[in-house]
Amino acid sequence: MKKGSLYTLTYAAVLGLVCALMLAAVDQFTESKKAANARAEEVRNILGVLGLSVDADDGPDELLSTFEESVVEEERGDRTFYVYEHPEKGRLSALRFAGPGLWGPVEGFLCFEEDMRTISAVSFYKHEETPGLGGEISSAAFTSQFEGLSAVGPDGSPGIAVVGDGAGEPNEVDAISGATMTSDKIQEMLNRVIAEVVGE
Repeated sequence: MKKGSLYTLTYAAVLGLVCALMLAAVDQFTESKKAANARAEEVRNILGVLGLSVDADDGPDELLSTFEESVVEEERGDRTFYVYEHPEKGRLSALRFAGPGLWGPVEGFLCFEEDMRTISAVSFYKHEETPGLGGEISSAAFTSQFEGLSAVGPDGSPGIAVVGDGAGEPNEVDAISGATMTSDKIQEMLNRVIAEVVGE
């Protein structure tokens, strides 16, 4: 091997090693910031589903401060409930839910009113559904249907229904047009949680 080729190979190897070390250092440096931002986004959704208004510009510190001042965490069985004394609705309890969507996992929070049989709000804050179709689960047009929704059917059994032909019962909401499979999966994952809560 010629001296020039050996120099080039050595230079490239050293440069690659230096770049890899720099990237690892940057990743390590930003890891805590990424974790703090992820926690802040989670807290923002908890506060939102509980009806606490927060500023869109609030950072992690402000969000966590509001959370710690207003929300109490209660362990009930193997689930954590986030409880807030709403000035108008009374005692609200939110809990996390998760399940498979059409294209990936869906995560969110479901909030119950004081009777634990009426839904106050729902939030879908992590999903990989198709924008404009299944991705509409996080739109206000869809989530607002859950406000005041009964968590039990006319026959008294726990569960809600996401229907495609016009919601008419107190426990029914309209499905997302063109996203039947996503709507079915949302119904399934919410009903698993509802069955646990209403059945307590």
